[in-house]
Amino acid sequence: MNTFAIVGLSALGLIVLVFALIGVLYLTRGTPIERVVAWGDPDGPPAVSEEQFCPMMALHAKAPLLPGHSITIAINGDQTYDRLWADLRSARVSITLQMYYFLPGRMANELKAILLERARAGVRVLLLHDAFGSQELPEEYVDEMVAGGVAVAAFRPVRWYQLHKTQHRSHIRVVVVDGRLGWTGGFGIDDKWYGDGRHENQWRDTNVRFEGPCVVQHQATFAAGWAEATGELLTGDLFFPGEATEPKGTVVAGCMHAAPTIGSTAAERYLALSIAAAERTLYITNSYFVPDDSFCDLLGQAAERGVDVRILTAGRETDVKTTWRAGRARYEALLARGVKIYEYRPTMVHAKTLVADGTWVAIGTLNFDNRSLAFNDESVLLAYDDAIGGDMEQIFREDLPFSDEILLEEFRRRGTWERVLEQMATSISRIL
Repeated sequence: MNTFAIVGLSALGLIVLVFALIGVLYLTRGTPIERVVAWGDPDGPPAVSEEQFCPMMALHAKAPLLPGHSITIAINGDQTYDRLWADLRSARVSITLQMYYFLPGRMANELKAILLERARAGVRVLLLHDAFGSQELPEEYVDEMVAGGVAVAAFRPVRWYQLHKTQHRSHIRVVVVDGRLGWTGGFGIDDKWYGDGRHENQWRDTNVRFEGPCVVQHQATFAAGWAEATGELLTGDLFFPGEATEPKGTVVAGCMHAAPTIGSTAAERYLALSIAAAERTLYITNSYFVPDDSFCDLLGQAAERGVDVRILTAGRETDVKTTWRAGRARYEALLARGVKIYEYRPTMVHAKTLVADGTWVAIGTLNFDNRSLAFNDESVLLAYDDAIGGDMEQIFREDLPFSDEILLEEFRRRGTWERVLEQMATSISRIL
């Protein structure tokens, strides 16, 4: 057998092994929760308005919900990057930045210039990027950062002896400055995030800036990823200053760091409890909406008990058509039970937010699909506050005129080919 044949067989064997591993994950990894129960309690699970809700959520989501936060919502690039760049330039001792999506361009160059300048000023700068989501980042870019004093690490690079980790990506976006202020949300480092979210190639996203005790919770999220990537566990005042836990406002908030496990995940428990706890309204904006049968049932139950359940998701401008079609395969069943569904029209909607009863709010990186709920590391800011909840409801309503409502009878008339594509997409929905 010649060398080329041996190489070819080796490559084929590797491909078969990868797909075998993916197949096993597909068959065994989903979201096991089917219902939310409260045995012996005639009122059912604690509602958003009840005193038990926050303690119960904190336990299930493993996210301490503490008072003392100041929170600012930033929608789209126009409200995000000028403020984010200013915060980074204000750093005096440390910057930690973890990013899933990182592509070369004007935004990447602006960020590089800021980080290099801060490193020259003596600030300790750490950058952690996901090896898959940032695979198009040029080596020259990273080399320039490292040469300028920025510590850079890749999260879970694909290696033959770690193929079992290939599916598990860090979808996290976390920025922490001096251990005192933080950012998370759906944003990435690529030029398509610039703009107002209402025009082509200007993605619609929602992000959040915060100060208060949960900043160090987000810092711990970064530290967990940095420890895996580098072997270094970060501690000390440089990254976890004592004054970081002092109150900065009045909002009750916390950080959910969702990570894959063998069984149910914090992300799944948070989402199931949020749906079950809603009494009046449940507004979800999510770029990749592919609920499994159990989550469809939870959403349907909420609508049937009188909750105004509305889902805003990507339309034909989506960047992942397969995921969009897999989600549309669920529309008919949801619409029939009273769930309202809207598809964003002008551009890709990439936001991942939830607001229940105008009080319970989630803003972060978590998609409503099996990949985020079962496979990925995710970061979400959770907040319990009427003012923040009211702002999020207003943002949701402002997006509706730019969206197409999906009506049941009209949707049922879609073509056979569309249905075929939806079913094909559904067959791989667990790994989308």
